[in-house]
Amino acid sequence: MQKGNIGVTTENIFPIIKKFLYSDHEIFLRELVSNAVDATQKLKTLASKGEFKGEMGDLTVKVSLNADTITISDRGIGLTAEEIEKYINQIAFSGANDFLEKYKDDANAIIGHFGLGFYSAFMVAKKVEIITKSYREDAQAVKWTCDGSPEFTIEDVEKADRGSDIILYIDDDCKEFLEEARISALLTKYCRFLPIPVAFGKKKEWKDGKQVETNEDNIINETYPLWTRKPVELKDEDYKKFYQELYPMADEPLFWIHLNVDYPFNLTGILYFPKIKSNIELQRNKIQLYCNQVYVTDSVEGIVPDFLTLLHGVIDSPDIPLNVSRSYLQSDSNVKKISTYISKKVSDRLQAIFKNNRKEFEEKWDDLKIFINYGMLTQEDFYEKANKFALLKDTDGKYYTYEEYQSLIKDNQTDKDGNLIYLYSNNMDEQYSYIDAAKNRGYNILLMDGQLDVAMISMLEQKFEKSRFTRVDSDIIDRLIAKEEHKEANLESNQREILSSVFRSQLPQIKKVEFNVETQALGENGAPIMITQSEYMRRMKEMANIQAGMSFYGEMPNMYNLVLNADHKLVKQVLTDADNSCKAALEPIESEMANLNNRRKELQKAQEGKKTEDIPQAEKDELNDIEKKISDETTKKQAVLGEYANGNKIIHQLIDLALLQNNMLKGEALTNFVKRSIELI
Repeated sequence: MQKGNIGVTTENIFPIIKKFLYSDHEIFLRELVSNAVDATQKLKTLASKGEFKGEMGDLTVKVSLNADTITISDRGIGLTAEEIEKYINQIAFSGANDFLEKYKDDANAIIGHFGLGFYSAFMVAKKVEIITKSYREDAQAVKWTCDGSPEFTIEDVEKADRGSDIILYIDDDCKEFLEEARISALLTKYCRFLPIPVAFGKKKEWKDGKQVETNEDNIINETYPLWTRKPVELKDEDYKKFYQELYPMADEPLFWIHLNVDYPFNLTGILYFPKIKSNIELQRNKIQLYCNQVYVTDSVEGIVPDFLTLLHGVIDSPDIPLNVSRSYLQSDSNVKKISTYISKKVSDRLQAIFKNNRKEFEEKWDDLKIFINYGMLTQEDFYEKANKFALLKDTDGKYYTYEEYQSLIKDNQTDKDGNLIYLYSNNMDEQYSYIDAAKNRGYNILLMDGQLDVAMISMLEQKFEKSRFTRVDSDIIDRLIAKEEHKEANLESNQREILSSVFRSQLPQIKKVEFNVETQALGENGAPIMITQSEYMRRMKEMANIQAGMSFYGEMPNMYNLVLNADHKLVKQVLTDADNSCKAALEPIESEMANLNNRRKELQKAQEGKKTEDIPQAEKDELNDIEKKISDETTKKQAVLGEYANGNKIIHQLIDLALLQNNMLKGEALTNFVKRSIELI
């Protein structure tokens, strides 16, 4: 028996192994099983070169449990005593004191410096044994034992077959790893696609009312997963079946992209565009990263472009640099190249589908839209490719490329200043009347109801020359696309004031909502009253919900315009009735206001060109007094008009109709509207 010392204290090396190299204890199983697979593959390589002429036999890697141990066995190349010394004792620990001194202040920097895969065993084991026999002729089997201290032993033993058995004596605080269900789950997670069969115990079957083991190995992995095969060998059903294996509860994917490149880096995989029913299902971290078919992580930021982290599937590359536990990516030029390649491959595939089968592409657009829009918003080079096949959908369900849509609307939707106006709706039901009015003018309206459409609109306004997006309910129809200077309503200022006051006085008090009342000439057949909302302010508030730094707009009240159609007979009726009903009460108020306004003008004219200190205090006081009296008279006038409006059912009915049209009439107000409607009928 040979005894030895690794040359450092266990207080130094093993805490670093546990703390910095392996943040997750379960990694040990992946490392040891993948090491066993590597040893088996090396034997197959030697055999293919004629350097090993023995009987290959069963090459299955086997994982087994008993009361206190986990054993990982392979029939690979095995190790000699000299190789144990070289690969187990020396690689990790030669010069370890210098190594630890160098990295004592930044232990994370050891990532990638050497392979410590085997030593992950000590995260869960209080003692580890290696019983191994080399494939070489007349090799002596040996046993290496270490309890995690600086001491180890190597001794000759009897072993009939080549290969290695790694036996882990599980520590008391890691007994969970002796549970069959736990090990089964870890093998499925990390080893389900390893290229060498991996068996965990025996298959079971029901017999006499209970499960009993059979003689057949329970193989937990698929050695030739779909991404390792050539696309020409596969059918759509193969891709769909594999997707169901990866995501058992998911609907069929929209389509997929098979990645297969071997220069200037090696990359294989399959990316699926999932069908998303709701925003709740929009999840990242559904792409699994593998290294030579060994599962690494499902956090692929940095490898896959950000917008494609919404996809599902598998990526496998031995050229993506990993730390010793294969858990985290390191910065490397290859990662950038791979990310660029994946983005190009996706855009090429989308372009091909659009070109070869536009009908299918349009049918899937509503599901694809979020991926493509996210890509165009976040990656300029993707926008340059995608704007050729990205689509706009109108309220009639027709699809257009950007170029096609521009040609469609340029004649009828260009305003007097030469701007191309893209009208859109984000809710066809709530904005139906506005859409209908715009269609009657021959306008086309886009449906922009996606969760990224607010950001897309702002981006496209920057990309498209002399173009502006306007929601169809943001203004009256004559001002949505201004062809000429707008005609003002033919009303005297006093008439405008009466209309504005009677309607404003009856507007409801809604939290964080403010109304501005204006009067316009909209034609006899136009709606008597309508509510619009400024495109700019509304869009700023919507952007505040998705973009940091814009919370100021989010806190502002919603600003609406209540537009009265001075040409409509009902509005004319209200004006005439208000004028007649309030005339007697308003005459003395207006007479007093006229006198006050005249005197104010006299004082203001007398003060023109004078410095403040040259104006007599008596004049200043008189002017202030006049301003106060005008304000008081204005309040009296509004009170008279408000009292009249309070009893006018037409005013209430018109306001409620406008609110109802904009989904703003609720609760008691809605009930009162229904009762009043019945009374009027």
